Amino acid sequence: MTPGSFGDDLQFLKQHTPVVVLEAGQAQVVVAPGYQGRVLTSTSGGAAGPSFGWINRDAIAAKKREPHMNVFGGEDRFWLGPEGGQYGLYFAPGAAFDFDHWQVPEAIDWGAWDAVERAADHVVFRKDLTVTNHSGTAFSIRVDRTVLLSSAEAVRALLGAEVPQGASVVGYESSNTITNTGAQPWTKDKGLVSIWILGMYRPSPDTTIVLPFRPGPERALGPVVNDAYFGKVPANRLVVRDSVLFFRGDGQERGKIGISRKRALPVAGSWDAGRGVLTLVEYTLPDDPGPGYVNSMWEKQRAPYGGDVVNSYNDGPPAPGKPPLGPFYEIETSSPAAALAPKQSLTHVHRTLHVQGPKASLDAIAKAKLGVSLDDVEAAFRQPTK
Repeated sequence: MTPGSFGDDLQFLKQHTPVVVLEAGQAQVVVAPGYQGRVLTSTSGGAAGPSFGWINRDAIAAKKREPHMNVFGGEDRFWLGPEGGQYGLYFAPGAAFDFDHWQVPEAIDWGAWDAVERAADHVVFRKDLTVTNHSGTAFSIRVDRTVLLSSAEAVRALLGAEVPQGASVVGYESSNTITNTGAQPWTKDKGLVSIWILGMYRPSPDTTIVLPFRPGPERALGPVVNDAYFGKVPANRLVVRDSVLFFRGDGQERGKIGISRKRALPVAGSWDAGRGVLTLVEYTLPDDPGPGYVNSMWEKQRAPYGGDVVNSYNDGPPAPGKPPLGPFYEIETSSPAAALAPKQSLTHVHRTLHVQGPKASLDAIAKAKLGVSLDDVEAAFRQPTK
């Protein structure tokens, strides 16, 4: 098998963990019950086609728990927010908000989730878990997660058109529901949780992340982008236009950005010009945000429910001399904060679509879905000629 191909990745994964393969012809998706029901990778071209997800072969083969996070990879993994702040789930009570004290909760980082239903085009997982936030509030949660391979009709609906001549497509979605299984309601004053879906993809020097946003004055809508998660992102890695921003997906420098509810649109994407792959992500964006969106900043927060809806992360060394987690890049989406009474539920759907083909064939899709041409995407970080 050719390195980087779907068949090569699938062969490796089958050697190390049970997998569920959802397929419809050349469109295939690999789901891993042993890794919390995450989608590890997918392809639009069968065994010989490209493998779109980033997977960490060393971590998967080692089967060894690591501090902070077990970085297995995967295009669609289930997490819970918020990450940091007084209601953060990734810092123990009393812990400092720094990398040495950051720890992904075990239930969403390690171990298998039960597959309770399985068919040719979908698999359903269920997990009961408990997490405790930085303020000491415990949450008893049932997670129901369905991964569904998109039908040809669903793909056409997502594209808003027929698949272009000469292009290949794979689409899938995860539908994620959390239920309060405890005896007490979840309230803002003690902290709330949210559904957080993250997709890890292969970086390259030719990859640009594209996030459309709602234009308008800052006094009404707030800042266009939050780029202060791990230090301000430099101008040569983040470019903001009138209604779209561009962020490098090269895996060379650690940085993260986010868009708030007043600016967010229910679509994000990336363009890998070298491989001719257009990735689109759509997600649930309710008209009523309820209590707001949790804030994941690593600090004591003034606005714990003024967080971001859609995020992107580009991996790189966390500090001089330290190796990157991957490298990889991510597109992430979140649900509103879940103010749930006992037995109440909240659902968040995250859809992924990869279209590979000639640039000229994919340009109309980029314009229709992301509001920008692929020429404009490629030009975002191009050095001006003198």
